[in-house]
Amino acid sequence: MKRNRRISAVAALALAAIVTGTGTGFAATTTPSATPVATHAFDSAPATATAPTPSFHGTLPAPTGPYAAGEDIIHLTDANRPDPWVPSSGPRQLTVTMVYPAVPGTGTPAPYMTLAEAAGHIQQAKIPASSGITPQNVSSITTHAFDGARPQRGKHPLVLLSPGFGDQRSALTSLATELASHGYVVALVGPTHEDGGETLANGETPPCAICDHPETIDFDAVAAGRALDMSFVIDQLTHGKSAWRLAHLIDKHQIGTAGHSIGGASAAATMIADPRVRAGVNMDGSFFPAPMPGQINRPFLMLGRADVHSAGGGDNWGKAWAALGGYKKWLAVTGANHPTFTDMDLLMKEAGYPTPPLDPERGIAITREYVTAFFDQALKGIHSPLLDGPSPNNPEVLFQH
Repeated sequence: MKRNRRISAVAALALAAIVTGTGTGFAATTTPSATPVATHAFDSAPATATAPTPSFHGTLPAPTGPYAAGEDIIHLTDANRPDPWVPSSGPRQLTVTMVYPAVPGTGTPAPYMTLAEAAGHIQQAKIPASSGITPQNVSSITTHAFDGARPQRGKHPLVLLSPGFGDQRSALTSLATELASHGYVVALVGPTHEDGGETLANGETPPCAICDHPETIDFDAVAAGRALDMSFVIDQLTHGKSAWRLAHLIDKHQIGTAGHSIGGASAAATMIADPRVRAGVNMDGSFFPAPMPGQINRPFLMLGRADVHSAGGGDNWGKAWAALGGYKKWLAVTGANHPTFTDMDLLMKEAGYPTPPLDPERGIAITREYVTAFFDQALKGIHSPLLDGPSPNNPEVLFQH
């Protein structure tokens, strides 16, 4: 059960089409591993599962807010810290997608990822050529974000997002564009050397350095390392001469963080380490480690699948819940699986693979609605009745405690 929650949404895509193996991505052709890397909802899918469409084209849902979503890519180097996974590569380098409230009708459509990142994803996932999934059509997934779009005026809260282990930062694009459309600046922080590849400032896209043997990884160290990444990104966006041309859009006094899987654990770790972060969200990730009483006394949302993350379950959410000292909510979503809270289930459906009982579009809508409502309340002071209790419009969402 524990290693289930460690592995990313990307890993689940492989498992949806093929019996348990070590491949990740939209599909995989590896044989079953002696040490299964995950036990997601689709482990029992037959090897004859529906094949992908001959030519894959993915489209993410459009954001629902009044603003468009603008996008910039920035590259940051922490000269004071060597890369934790490949020290020989030098200082820690990060690629960050900035998504911001923009004027509709400006800018040009932004790619889902670079061609090199898409190729890295496909290589790590061992996706066969016959699938119709190519770097070109992965890169060109419709994002509803626009490069160089004209920004809306004013200052906006900053939310940093961290993906699951093995996932590239793009896996949370649907959530990022939604938040931007509702008046947030969002930083999608790429976990260098922890996924299929993040294209760095020098044009290189290094592969995952630690993905081959996840059973040996110290996930407390992963979460702590990502917390350092997040604090460094906050520094670069809010101090002095910023690394981003539109940093004036950021209200540096209203900062939140959210993540999926190990990214959710890193959201908690970031809040513990950095008091500038006023609110956090963990989407379906075990805590590494669970916070201790007194460590997080600021708003926190726990949003997960009901079959694993309901009250009384076997993970450490109950311990974390008891330790949280501020405003807090624990929501469990029926019919969801691990990738529900990311783009991955929807892209898997569009590629022709089976999906969980909860429709992927519905999973994205629930994630967007509750995470936005939470940050509206925690960072903007806008109360949302959605957080008060069960809603007839969202019967899949079960309030715990």
